[in-house]
Amino acid sequence: MAGSLDESAVRHVAHLARLKITDEEAARYADQLSKILDHVRQLNELDTSNVPPTAHPLAVTNVFREDEVRPSWSSDAALANAPDRHGEFFRVPKVLDQEEA
Repeated sequence: MAGSLDESAVRHVAHLARLKITDEEAARYADQLSKILDHVRQLNELDTSNVPPTAHPLAVTNVFREDEVRPSWSSDAALANAPDRHGEFFRVPKVLDQEEA
């Protein structure tokens, strides 16, 4: 394979990414990455001059609904399954210390 990756290149990239890989993994990744690069080389040979750039292969449009006011749950209904409540509020563990915030 012309321009294929060798195990030393894979080890170098793994080192840069702070990944520990075994010799077996380096050999396997070198083979897999070489095949990926060969495929990309094949794709680069295609004439795409008449293909418009796209972000998605299908036409995608946002579907918005009207923002309408609807009745909301009562506090009792919203807090019915709350494990701990304080009046009309959920009680949760403190996550910020006021003196340090």
